[in-house]
Formats: sequence, structure tokens, C-alpha cells
Amino acid sequence: MDPDRARRLLTAELSDLDARASFARREEEQVQDDPVLGTHPGDHGSEVATRMDSHLLSDTIGEQRRRVLEALERLDDGTYGRCMVCDREIDDERLEIRPEVRTCREHADQDPHGAT
Repeated sequence: MDPDRARRLLTAELSDLDARASFARREEEQVQDDPVLGTHPGDHGSEVATRMDSHLLSDTIGEQRRRVLEALERLDDGTYGRCMVCDREIDDERLEIRPEVRTCREHADQDPHGAT
């Protein structure tokens, strides 16, 4: 994949993740500030589930953001687009769909960071 194209895809993904992270933070704050939650004993389960969902969303976005930043680092150091397992080139179709991937299709299940 052309490095300029890869950088555009990755920076666009990073912008999208930043917007999603901002949304997730607002959702988390709203859950914490919701005066209705916790007013009835039956609400406790809903409150816990809502808080867990908010934390999971934030954690997931953070992990995705980390992968994109690592991909930008690989782009800068010249290792972007090469499989971390076999060092072969990752096909352009795979990089178009998931520009942050670290492995080729053959080794997708061997990525130590779980990015497939």
C-alpha cells in the first residue's frame, strides 16, 4: 500500500476514534451523573450494566486507538505493511479494510495483540 494512502487511512481512523472516545467519555459522565439511577433497588442491576458497558466502550476505543498509533509508528520506521510473524507483505485489500493490522491473513490468529 502506498505510504501516503496508509497515513490518510490511519489518521482518518484516529480522528474517528477520538470522536468516539469523546462520545464515550460523555456517556460515562452521564451515567455517573444520572439522578434516576439508583433511586430504586431494582435499578442497581441496570446501573451496574450501564456502567460496565460505558467502561467497555472506553476500553475498546482505547485499544483500537493504540493499534492505530502503533501502525503510524511502523509507517514512520518503515515496517508498516509487513507481517510481524513472517515478514511478508500484507496484501493491500487487507490493509484497506484494516489499516492497523500487524499480520498477513495467514498469520491473523497469531498476532500477540489480538488484532486480526
